[in-house]
Amino acid sequence: MAWHDEDSWLTAAFAPKPSTIAITLAIALLLPILVHLFLYFQKAAPTAQPTFLLVGPSGGGKTALLTLAERKTVIPTHTSTAPLAIEAVLPEDFTPSTAHYRSPGDPSYERARRFLLLDTPGHGKLRHFATTQLTNPTNVRGIIFVVDAASVAEEAGLNEAAEYLHDVLLALQKRYTGATTSKGPKEIPVLIAANKLDLFTALPPHLVKLSLEKAISEVRKSRAKGLKDSGVALGGEDDGLDEEREWLGEGGEGAFEFRQMEEVGTGVTVMGGNVLGGDGTDVKGWWEWVAEHL
Repeated sequence: MAWHDEDSWLTAAFAPKPSTIAITLAIALLLPILVHLFLYFQKAAPTAQPTFLLVGPSGGGKTALLTLAERKTVIPTHTSTAPLAIEAVLPEDFTPSTAHYRSPGDPSYERARRFLLLDTPGHGKLRHFATTQLTNPTNVRGIIFVVDAASVAEEAGLNEAAEYLHDVLLALQKRYTGATTSKGPKEIPVLIAANKLDLFTALPPHLVKLSLEKAISEVRKSRAKGLKDSGVALGGEDDGLDEEREWLGEGGEGAFEFRQMEEVGTGVTVMGGNVLGGDGTDVKGWWEWVAEHL
């Protein structure tokens, strides 16, 4: 039977029969609903929760911030000796960037507000917990570098924070420059949370930024000099290559600035606040940053 015969299936499909109209109407109504449900559940069920890393020198307030996120209140803490991860929920006053068009009653909206907060020890001998996470940061959405704004006003505290921050930024830079695709890896932003601003001796955020940039400039100069003096890759073509890999930011001379990290897919933001304080906590800006990258 040919397709153009009166009794063919194609002729029957286009004939004005009640059964044909009913089938066409059912397809027209059900198909968009099925497609919507498929896409809805695909987006609403991520394979893993987004993670934010808490890094920084000891005594900066990382564990206090973790406790505040978990219990919505501040309690006395002690120096961490092992990493600790908790499932946190973004405060109700903040909306994740991925859920601006979802209503609060939507189950996916509540899921979008959940994330993992991973606290890593700040002691020099235990910082490998943080660097290990930076080696393959599959679900890491951002890094929160918590620093004592009063401590960086002193040379010892500033140098410790600058050396640690230098290593974190260099790890992110190597991750970007070592990518095997032209597109590059997904951006991992960094928030420098200048904590303890309620203290009289604390530096304001813009001075924390300038102090860290200046100190990191000195760190990378001393690191570069150390590589040359140690004779790494002596007498070979790899001399310049190794030095370039260990040079944070733009190559060559000049001062380091956080804006240089934008070229390697890492935006750096400095924002002040305080977890503990006589007048209560003030971490609104930090939660806004988390919501923006969640």
